[in-house]
Amino acid sequence: MLPSSTQQPAGLLAGTGRCDITPAPGTPQGGWGAQLHERGSEADMHLLVTALALASGSERFLIVEADAIGFNAEWTNKILETIEQLTGVARSNIRFSCSHTHSGPNTFRVANISTGLDMITSYLESLPLRIASAAWQAVQQMEPARLACSTGECFINRSRRVRSPAGEVIVGVDEDAPADHALGVLRLDRHDGSTLATLLHYACHPTTIGWQSDRFTPDYPGPARAEVERAVGGHCLFLQGAAGDLGPRRGFTGDVAVYRRLGEELGLAAASIAMSLDPLHRTQRFTSVMPSGANIAQYEYDPHPANDTCRMMSRSLDLPIKQLPPQEEIARDLEQLRAQVQQARDAGDLQSMQRLQAKATQMGWRLENSRLYAGKATTRWPMQVMRLGDIALVSMAGEPFSSIAQRIRESSPARHAFVSGYSNGGFGYIPDRKAHEEGGYEVEATPFAAEAADIVVREALEVLNELFQEQKSK
Repeated sequence: MLPSSTQQPAGLLAGTGRCDITPAPGTPQGGWGAQLHERGSEADMHLLVTALALASGSERFLIVEADAIGFNAEWTNKILETIEQLTGVARSNIRFSCSHTHSGPNTFRVANISTGLDMITSYLESLPLRIASAAWQAVQQMEPARLACSTGECFINRSRRVRSPAGEVIVGVDEDAPADHALGVLRLDRHDGSTLATLLHYACHPTTIGWQSDRFTPDYPGPARAEVERAVGGHCLFLQGAAGDLGPRRGFTGDVAVYRRLGEELGLAAASIAMSLDPLHRTQRFTSVMPSGANIAQYEYDPHPANDTCRMMSRSLDLPIKQLPPQEEIARDLEQLRAQVQQARDAGDLQSMQRLQAKATQMGWRLENSRLYAGKATTRWPMQVMRLGDIALVSMAGEPFSSIAQRIRESSPARHAFVSGYSNGGFGYIPDRKAHEEGGYEVEATPFAAEAADIVVREALEVLNELFQEQKSK
């Protein structure tokens, strides 16, 4: 474990809020192209949205995390607008992140839905206010707080890029490839010493529960949060890391016991780190010797002055787009495929339906990429960096590869830098150059050219250096 970093910012205020966003039975589920069902039957565990409000001086900030696979730009915009309107917190100071669970409701492939469109539409329309309500509650409950941070490791994740016997790069579990097992934990305490909130940062695709299950689940982040809350107290927020190339060591299963076990393992590891922290950071000072069977040193513990710096900067990156085919041809082929899927469904030919549905899903994201980006050289891509004392939270849209996070961490001026994707809207893998050379699903699915990863690293470090300029000059 790396040395801990601890602040006791007297000027820092914090509060949390939470709302249940579990979908009703029958709401469409759509995290897998291979699934044979369209509607989810029930929730194995509640899906939640949890918010953390922070204030330092006159500035207020929000971190909001939801058990969801993600949302397109339109729905993200509606959610962020509603949070801003209800809370009064400036949109530029709001981070909205998703856990990326693949066993939640279908909030991102609505065009694929043939049964239950009314239910997913109703669910989506209810979310902006439900999500904003958690943020509002967090703002209302702000009180003086102290912050501590440290890092460790957890080993529930693996590299998910494997090579098949035929030489094709596919999604699986590679036990031999290196993987980023870094686990970050931030703990916020009230001034009476009780825990107000814990932030758990970890990178791993929530794909433990696969296409076989029709139960809604938060996947492993849900039980991980619950474990931290049981051990430490307060609310726990799960911040998904740079998980574009990382998945669970056991996944793609219909057995809900598996995601619960992995989540508990992660939660226990995070709770252990959280319990070791002392947000009232103190220096040990020798005062005297107590004679006893052995002479025993006596100490006083002097608190350190606070570092209550709390700032956030946003930047729109110009990410390069690779050459994409025109959407007309893809749309025509996709329409034919969807008709074939329905025919197979009506005929009860599940094997053909599964094969055709997988092709339709792949063609669907190709069409979406073409619709959004064909003919463009670059696209604007959102990134935020938040500074909390000597800690940095870097977040961006899409699914960055873990090597991007590692490169940012290694060169960051922050003592701890936690890099996340799945934030403030938009889908798209951000593979590194090595992956572009190897090929595979993430490279085929991404709209971005190979140099996008280098741009993300460079821009993130520029913002970090600007935010931490004051610290570097001391």
